[in-house]
Amino acid sequence: MDRIEVIYRIEPPVGEVPEAFARRLALEQTVELPEGSYPPRIEEASVGVVESVSRTGTRWEAVVSYAPWLADGVPQLLNLVFGNASLLAGVEVLDVRLPRALGATLPGPRIGSEGLRRLVGRDGPLLCSAAKPIGLDAKELATRCGALARGGIDLIKDDHGLSNQPTAPFEERVARCAEAVECANRETGGRALYLPNVTAPVEELPGRVERARSLGCEAVVLSPFLTGLDTLRWLAQTQRMAVVTHPAFAAAVSAPGRGMAPRLVFGTLLRMLGADGVIVIGAKGRFPVSEAQVEDIVRSLREPRGTERPALPILGGGVDVRLAPRWAREFGPDVGLLVGGSLYAQGDLEAAARRLVAVVRYGGSESDA
Repeated sequence: MDRIEVIYRIEPPVGEVPEAFARRLALEQTVELPEGSYPPRIEEASVGVVESVSRTGTRWEAVVSYAPWLADGVPQLLNLVFGNASLLAGVEVLDVRLPRALGATLPGPRIGSEGLRRLVGRDGPLLCSAAKPIGLDAKELATRCGALARGGIDLIKDDHGLSNQPTAPFEERVARCAEAVECANRETGGRALYLPNVTAPVEELPGRVERARSLGCEAVVLSPFLTGLDTLRWLAQTQRMAVVTHPAFAAAVSAPGRGMAPRLVFGTLLRMLGADGVIVIGAKGRFPVSEAQVEDIVRSLREPRGTERPALPILGGGVDVRLAPRWAREFGPDVGLLVGGSLYAQGDLEAAARRLVAVVRYGGSESDA
């Protein structure tokens, strides 16, 4: 394959045949001109090629291929795949396949799920939680990080809403929280990681990453749908820190039946751009996500894909302590479980974390969680 192939699910307007709609889509995504209103030589060089159109149930799937030279970087690749098409009704992107040369420029996770395990020294499901809520000062947030680390949580991230607000400025918060987790590790012999949220305006992002590194952080959390997806590629390829992504704002581009298929966005795309761990909204939490959709995303993050490392799926979005053992059994050892609110609701955060650890890691009674 020497072209970029995109699989679209399309629903043509009444009266338009699917092949004609697919051709219109290919024009829209490249020359953005009506049929025949451009020089003939442009047809072969630039216009997307409709490779096939086939019926799938009540809708159609169209495979359109594009010349790889059209995609000079991640922003233009995304534009080529779904730029103007995102403004059309009845178009959903199901998958993207890159030619080998272009794929080599996006090698995927730097350390992936295995690397995250090495950092925390843990087999089996990784237990994760968050420092919250927004409005606490840096000292209070650090106290919570320390309690979670002493309780046995592996990955302790900033809540994605924590940025540089005056209640807990970035530098003070990261310094205090990193120190609290390190102190807990010395006390327990553990290797918990603190992941500061480096999501920021583009001119501030490099400085926050560098400051996090200087304070001893080995991993960070980023909301790439807020900062722009190419910031994930930049961070993964240039900063040599493990990266976990948060899905805030992702529904703007991904929802079942429209936009970009969740499997593509949270599985193929974030992994391809370099996420070592991906927070995936789990089923039976705060958000309307089906178990089948979660399973599909998890498969995409794990499945063999050339030399690309698997990324760690981290189930979040309201994972309840009582359901955590079930998800650990169903998804196996190569998963992260992000448990927040149902730990905090128990009052004693360290004790709640210990109970969760006992149930998930050591097979205690689920009623004890």
